This record gives sequence, structure tokens and C-alpha cells, in this order.
Amino acid sequence: MSMTAKEIRQAFLDFFASKGHQIVPSAPIVVKNDPTLMFTNAGMNQFKDLFLGEAPIKYPRVADTQRCLRVSGKHNDLEEVGIDTYHHTMFEMLGNWSFGDYFKKEAIAWSWELLTDVLKLDKDRLYVTVFEGDEKEGLPMDQDAYDFWKAFVPESRILKGNKKDNFWEMGDTGPCGPCSEIHFDNRSDEERAKVDGATLVNADDPQVIEIWNNVFMEFNRLKDGSLKKLPAQHVDTGMGFERLVRVIQGKTSNYDSDVFTPIIDFISKSAGIPYNAAATPDDKDWGQAVAMRVMADHIRAIAFAIADGQLPSNNKAGYVIRRILRRAVRYAYQYLGFKEPFLNKLVPLLAAQFKGVFDELISQQDFVQKVILEEENSFLRTLENGINRFEKYIQDNQDRQIDGAFAFELYDTYGFPIDLTELMAREKGLTVDMAGFDTELQKQKERSRAATAIDAGDWITVNEDDEVEFVGYDEVVATSRILKYRKVKAKGKEQYQLVLDVTPFYAESGGQVGDSGVLENENESIIINDTKKENGLIIHFADVLPHNLNATFIAKVNVHTRRLTENNHSATHLLHAALKAVLGDHVNQKGSLVNADVLRFDFSHFSKVTEQEIAKIEAIVNQKVRENIPLKEERNVPYQKALESGVTALFGEKYGDYVRVITFDDSYSKELCGGTHVKATGQIGYFKIVSESAVAAGVRRIEAITADKAEEYINNQAQLLAVLKELLKNPKDLTKSVESLLEENNKLKKEIEKSVLEKASVLKDVLKSKVTVVNDVNLIAEEIDLSNAEAIKNLAYQLKDIVDNLFLVLGANIDGKPNLTVMISDNLVKEKGLDAGKIIRELAKEINGGGGGQPFYATAGGKNPEGLKSALEKAIIYLK
Repeated sequence: MSMTAKEIRQAFLDFFASKGHQIVPSAPIVVKNDPTLMFTNAGMNQFKDLFLGEAPIKYPRVADTQRCLRVSGKHNDLEEVGIDTYHHTMFEMLGNWSFGDYFKKEAIAWSWELLTDVLKLDKDRLYVTVFEGDEKEGLPMDQDAYDFWKAFVPESRILKGNKKDNFWEMGDTGPCGPCSEIHFDNRSDEERAKVDGATLVNADDPQVIEIWNNVFMEFNRLKDGSLKKLPAQHVDTGMGFERLVRVIQGKTSNYDSDVFTPIIDFISKSAGIPYNAAATPDDKDWGQAVAMRVMADHIRAIAFAIADGQLPSNNKAGYVIRRILRRAVRYAYQYLGFKEPFLNKLVPLLAAQFKGVFDELISQQDFVQKVILEEENSFLRTLENGINRFEKYIQDNQDRQIDGAFAFELYDTYGFPIDLTELMAREKGLTVDMAGFDTELQKQKERSRAATAIDAGDWITVNEDDEVEFVGYDEVVATSRILKYRKVKAKGKEQYQLVLDVTPFYAESGGQVGDSGVLENENESIIINDTKKENGLIIHFADVLPHNLNATFIAKVNVHTRRLTENNHSATHLLHAALKAVLGDHVNQKGSLVNADVLRFDFSHFSKVTEQEIAKIEAIVNQKVRENIPLKEERNVPYQKALESGVTALFGEKYGDYVRVITFDDSYSKELCGGTHVKATGQIGYFKIVSESAVAAGVRRIEAITADKAEEYINNQAQLLAVLKELLKNPKDLTKSVESLLEENNKLKKEIEKSVLEKASVLKDVLKSKVTVVNDVNLIAEEIDLSNAEAIKNLAYQLKDIVDNLFLVLGANIDGKPNLTVMISDNLVKEKGLDAGKIIRELAKEINGGGGGQPFYATAGGKNPEGLKSALEKAIIYLK
């Protein structure tokens, strides 16, 4: 019996542990503190700062399994997922790393030992590649790798690869180097006898696939394209777990291994449709097979992204997750008949499957499932609306080709993949203008790129130093030197990024905004606008460079802004604890923003927080403020020890071996946090919640203010109350006075409504007397003096009841704005094809407006009251 997926994963980790590697946990799938990435798309992402020499190396040898997501940027395979046998959105990357320790010889020997001695892969089915060199780059062939492989593999199976296949780069700039891939020939013995597997390596054959890549990091790619030797040589390997399991288990598709079969079996059983793994595009059950694979794959990416803190939304990373989810729901709806939410039901199965591997999912199972359920409900409504929109387009347009701009509208607004639009078009005997669609898609991509493009130059070293020292927890002023700088351009604005050897500036992280301030000496003063982190490096933003880069500076944080920000940050900790106390332990932080003006706190909760609950939460927080609880700060606490002490850790955060613990009363608030805080809670002054709202399925948001802003808010409220009292002649009981005023207002409203109804009743008889017959239709087209839309609607329905074959068009001026109403008898809608909704849209052009409705009744509003007369005159053409 072949090994299970779980056994294979553990065998990999155990093997490298035996070779002196530290086994580390997977980083979250959602990337923070790296503006170049939205998601972890390779195992090396969490180690970028080590490759770049921007962080100290704790362990020279490391191994792990990293969950990765590839659906954007250059690694965009989304539309292939489910169609072929080996593409995925989320996948596991098994990896082993050496940071300046071992190099090619050991990496090659160990990869061969693991694959052939431990995992027992057939040596005769393995091929390896090495870099052939590149004359333009001045790079020689990787002779060392070739020679090391000769100890294990016949030279006929050591293949030379070009720069595209065998020179790995992190991006346009950054660490890079030659790589050596290992490929497995999974074809039958008969096929292998006919065609040499060496000819199929890197030729997109679905059965001759790369399973492991050994990257030898030797260079740094600079902005001008040149290569510079790294100070140390590193090994970065990645092995696709799903592909490895497939070949060990003797399957021809990743989806046939036990990584995916439990989920596919559940989908198949629930749909009552057998899964045909061997289906081809010519088979009638091809779409059903693809749908099951899509769902089994996509649920992994969706669930882990949500567990790691990325909720579906309409922008950036959230939009990517929403798009993946909608693609899965669309396949389930279209091919498997799931008209009700189903995808969420896969979460418990998935969580159990990854128990003991990625426990982030099982600990948040209910939350993740509820978020997916709400997203499914929302999209199923959108899907139905989109299909209705498509059907209406077909009715309104007689062309045999669907306009590309409309196809893009379905894609962009309703989440319709283009292949769904093409399928629906084919069913109607139509085609889609793909060139037009591609043009619109390209425009959107260009808009998106322009909005997010950051052009960063190379770092220019000014002074050498091993490490940047952050002193901002204890100091707001420090003596500093500039280590390096670079020019960046974003959204048309040029700035400089500076790295200091010693800095008191807090870099934006954990929801807290970055510090601002100045760098100054006796000769000049440079304003620091913001401070951020990139790959662990603290970067200071300035509009200009100092004249003397080698000078010594005094780095000063803007103390006033920092103090206000600290008030709000500490208040979020008190708020988090109060929310748990009032709403329950299910409350967990899902995001935050902390600056000098406001604190915004997102948390898991599935109903609106009531006014009574908000009052309780505020009371608890303000009680803790008045207690003036001193800050207890513990640095460099072992992570496991911190957890055992009952500290609150946040899902989706990547914590190191040592953490910082922030406590305000051991029995009240104890959290892992890297931000800055008040010395005692009394500094917060006062805490006031100003809003509570929903931001996503299962996530609520509270916005609150403290200190100066809270005082300002209370003073404004007091002033408002004073003005109201004065307006109401300073009554003894303000509430009773307002209630009386509202009661009087309601009486007057009812009297006005009664007057309008009486007027409408008179108008009904007048309008009935003005009927003219046009082509056997009773036409009424009049401008009326009625200033209430509801009264006009009632009048139209009354006329419909008493006038047969009615075609009614009414114009009115309601508070200076033109209004049109069209009412048509039901028999005219059926017999003459009249449609009030279409007619009103045409008439509304005369009043510079728009509208719509049903075939028998529609309304429109506009901006040009002068156009009412021409709109009424235009109405008669529909009868002639």
C-alpha cells in the first residue's frame, strides 16, 4: 500500500530534521509588510529578508511546508485550475533552505536520497535539469550542479535548460540564481518505450512533470538589470506537495490522490452525480468533472485565506478571494445543479483533513464557514441577476454577436467568467465579440496597474551595518546615520526611502500607522512623512534627500501624534477584552486601524451590536481607563510560553520564536503586540464609540475615539443640545417637548396626505374625461399638478381600473424635479407588445433622467422640468 498524503508530508519534514534543519511553521497565505505581494506565492517569501541580508539568521538550515496561492501577477493559472491535472490555486510547497550554510553538493545529494531511498520513487523515471548558461548575462553553465548529479543520474538524464526554465528570479529585481529541477515521468511503460522522456521535460506534457526545484541563490538582480554577487550563497528549494503525492500514489492526476478524493467524493455524493476522472472535453460529463475539481481546489484557497485574515471584498486581495469563490459557485450552479449554497459545507471536511498540519482552519471553522455561506448567498443572487441581464440584452438586441463591452460588464459587475457568457451565447446560437471583451479587460488591467504601480530604484549603500536597531519603545529621539536609500515613484509622486542604523520611528504594522517626524542636524532638517516595513526592514519616507548623506542626524518622532495614536492603540486592547466579556469568547480581532484621530476595530460577530451592548462595552472600557492600570510590557518572551500564559494571539499573524506581550491587568487584557502603548490607561482620558456597522459576512466594525477627540465630541454634543433647547424655548422636559413636536408634525402630514388624495380623486375624473382614442387605444397623456409620487402612483392604478385599453402617461413637477409615470393595460402589454419599462427610458431622455419598471407600470425622474411637455408629446408615437 502506498503512503498517504499525511505520511508523505511527515516523511519530508522528518528527513530534513535528521539533516539538522529547524522545522518552522507555515507563514499565513496573506502577506503583510511586503508591498510587492498580496499572497504568499512561494515557500521562500517568508525568508526574503534573510536572502537580502536584512535580518539576522536564527537557523542556518530550515525546512517547512508552506501554503501558497498563485492566481495573480506572473503566476496566474486560475483559468487552468480544474481543466488540467496539476494546476491549483492554493498548494503546499515543501521546502528546505540553507542560509549561507550548505550549497549545491548537499542539496542535490539530499534531494536524491529523499526521493529514491525514503520515498522509493523509481530512479529510471527521474530526470534532472541544470542551467546551460547565458552569454548575454555573462553566466557560465552550472558545471558544479552537472558534476554533482553525475554521481546519481546517467548523463543522458541530466538535461541542460535555458534561462527561462533554469534561472530562478524572485521578480524584476532581487535575489536570483541558477536552479536544478527534478522531473518525474509518470507515463506507462509502453509510452515510455515509444518516446524518450527526456524530450518531454519542460514541454507541458501532463505526465512528465516537475516535482522539485533546487534554487542556488548567488546573485542580486539590480534595477538596471545587472547581476551582483550576494555576500553569501543560499539554497532555496521547493517541491509541489500535491504533485509529489500524485506520483508516489501512482496517479495520473493530482485530483486522484487522497489530497483531493475525500472532498471530490463528498461533492459527487451530494450532487448525486458520479465523478468521471477520465472525462475529456468531448464527453458530456466533462463539465461536471471540471466543476468537482474546481470546487475541491478552490475551497482550500478560500478557506485558508479567510482563516488568515483576508475576507472577500471588492478590492485588492479581497477581490482575488471573492473571484475564486465566485468561480467555484458558478461551476457548482451551472454543472452540478447546486442552486443553494453548498461550498461552505466543505469547510468541516477540509478542516479535519488539515488537523495537526494547519490548525488555523479547525480553530476558526465556524467563522470561515459562515463567511463563505454569506458570500455564496450574495453571489447566487448576483448570478441570477446577471442571467436576467443577459436575457434582457438578447431581447433588446437583434445582433448575432454579443457586444464585447457587455460581456465585460457581465464579467466585471456580475462576476461572470467569459466562458460562461460564451456558453450562454452558444445556447442562443450567438457568438461573443472576444476582441472587444479583451480590449475592455486590458483597459481595466492598465487602470489597475497605474493605480498600484511602484517604481523603486536600487538601494544605494551609504554606510555598512549588520542590523537596524529600533529604540522606539523607550525613546522618541535617537542619534542616527543613514545606512542606505533609494528613490521610489508611486502615483506620479517621487519620494525617497531611507534606512537608519538606529531609529525611534515606529513602522506601520498591526493596524498602527507609522510615525512621522524629522531628521535634523545643525545644517538641515528633513521631514519624515511616514514609516513602513518591507521584508522586516524599517523604511522612512522623505520628499527630499539630505545634502550630506554621511552626516549624523537626530531622529525625532512627532511626539504629539505618537501619544494620541498610543491612546487609541491601548484602547483597542481594552475594547477587545470588553467585547469578549459582553458578546462572548467567539469574538476575535479581524483587522484594525489605529491613528491619532480614531481607532477602527473589526471583529468576528454575526449580529448587530445593540445599543444596550454598546453602552456596556463603553462602561467597561471607561472603568479600566479610570483605574489607571499601568502597562506591563514583556519583551522577548518565548512564543509557546506566552501562549501558555493565556495571551490573545491573532489569526493570520506570523509570530517569531520570541514575542512581545502587552498586559493591562493580568485578569483583563493580555495580548501579543508589536505596537506602542500608553504607560497607564488613565492617559486615554475617555473612550467613546461613535459607530457600529457590518463590513463583511460575520464581521462587525466599531469606530471609537479617545482623549482630545472624545472631549471634542462631548463638547459638540453639549452645544447641540443647548441649541435644541433654545429652539424649543428651553422646556423643562426636552424629550417630552420633542415627542409633542413629532406628534404635531405627523398630524400635519396626515392632513396634507388627505388633501392630496382628495385632489387626486378630482383629477381622476378630469383625466378620464380627456381620453383620446388612437389605433383603438385609450390614450391619456397629461401634465398634472400633484406633488406626491405615491399619490400619482395611486391615481395611475385607479385610472387603470376604470379605463379599458389604457395607455397613460403622466408628467408632474415634484419640488422642482420632473417626474414621469407610464401605466399600460395588461391586454395591451400582451397583444401589442407595449413595455412601460422600455418606453419610460426613452421618454426620460427628454427630462435628462432615467427610470424603469415593469411592462405595465414604470416611473422616471430627471433634472429638466422643461422637458415634460416634449416627453408627453413623444409618448403618442408608440401608438402610431
